[in-house]
Amino acid sequence: MTAPLFPLFADLRGRPVLVVGGGAVAARKVEPLLAAGARVRVGAPALASALAALHAQGRIEHLAGEFEAAWLDDAWLVVAATDDAAVNRAVAVAAQERRVFANVVDDAALSAFHSPARVERGPLQVAISSGGGAPMLARHLREKLEVELDASLGPLADLVARRRGRVRARYPRLPERRRFLDALLAGPVAERLRAGDADGAETEFEAELARTPDTRRRGRVALVGAGPGDAGLLTLRALRLLNQADVILHDALVSADVLALARRDAERIAVGKRAGGESTSQDDIHALMLAHARDGRHVVRLKGGDPFVFGRGGEELEFLRGHGIAYEVVPGITAAVACAAYAGVPLTHRDHAQSVRLVTAHAQASLDTLDWRALAQERQTLAVYMGVGALERVRERLLAHGRAASTPFALVENGSRPDQRVVTGTLGDLPELARLHDVGTPALLILGEVAALATTLHWFGAPPLGTARTPLADVA
Repeated sequence: MTAPLFPLFADLRGRPVLVVGGGAVAARKVEPLLAAGARVRVGAPALASALAALHAQGRIEHLAGEFEAAWLDDAWLVVAATDDAAVNRAVAVAAQERRVFANVVDDAALSAFHSPARVERGPLQVAISSGGGAPMLARHLREKLEVELDASLGPLADLVARRRGRVRARYPRLPERRRFLDALLAGPVAERLRAGDADGAETEFEAELARTPDTRRRGRVALVGAGPGDAGLLTLRALRLLNQADVILHDALVSADVLALARRDAERIAVGKRAGGESTSQDDIHALMLAHARDGRHVVRLKGGDPFVFGRGGEELEFLRGHGIAYEVVPGITAAVACAAYAGVPLTHRDHAQSVRLVTAHAQASLDTLDWRALAQERQTLAVYMGVGALERVRERLLAHGRAASTPFALVENGSRPDQRVVTGTLGDLPELARLHDVGTPALLILGEVAALATTLHWFGAPPLGTARTPLADVA
């Protein structure tokens, strides 16, 4: 078994580095060397346009001609990036004789060092190497880390570096410093940097540094939208918070795929409110958020869809603010947007719908507060949440206020999930078709001229069930 490479971050500031080759590959190698502060010399008979521009700007030195071993005399590193295998080998041999580390592009056997795939967040860098044997795999891992690592890590690294002496003086023992840095990563300093508030981050840093170890950690709550169910629709910020959470209070509509992305040792508490099943009162949810946050824990209140679209997120923020608990909100893709997209229904259409109305019909009280005359107008789209149990009343009120019985609908059950079903038809047959196909919750009703497009534009899952009586052209 070949011995693994020794990872090393080199300080090249002001040090000569030789790049042999004048083409596009050499240009790609020159860029990170310049960024590291190296004095770059490029040896080649001629320079491609990118390198010629750098030479004209005085940023690189050009050693014109064929490779000579003397070019290596004061170099700290050398990169062979020509398209001539014999030249690249000659560079590697000459470097070996002078004990200069050499990298030969795309030739691991001749290379004494390898340029890793890198993820950069300011002074913080993650380098990934496959030992030169599988560079595509290293690049694939880099792409995943680019998504995982928050942009605030760069400014946080800068801030910690500037305050390093004070941190060491305040916490001379290594375990104490580790706990302090853990608090920075998961606390208000990182939150302020993430929000672009550098001054606020400095203030929070000073406050964090002044706290005693037993009072430093403060709990917080994040209201996070889990989207409609497809874990691929989760936002990056939501994913990061799920991996930082100590406690996750999740709705019944949050899919198992989304929960599977959370930190493995986080405590998961189901606080679902599903019709016909067990239910957790809103007061109990408030009490759980408060108790865990006051205990210094990071709480994610994970909601299906978006917290601020029929998710009672506003009430929860008012409660948290009233009790002095730090919070943030991460939006999710709401059901109307997701279900329509996965059913092939554009919520707006230049020819057929100039507005969208989001309404909820989960109870008689909510139905009685709606402006049915406005909702019955044509050339708009209605997205009705939590309405499966009230379809007859929805039809009755819309017909009574002038909506045509021929208006198309699409009823999307389990939108964006593998078991998604779409039932199409017209308003006059809405409850009957829903009963015929045994539509259950969660399901979203999309009603309006654009719903007829579900029969022709569907792309996800099985084709729609049922048939709209009236073609889109006849209701336009």
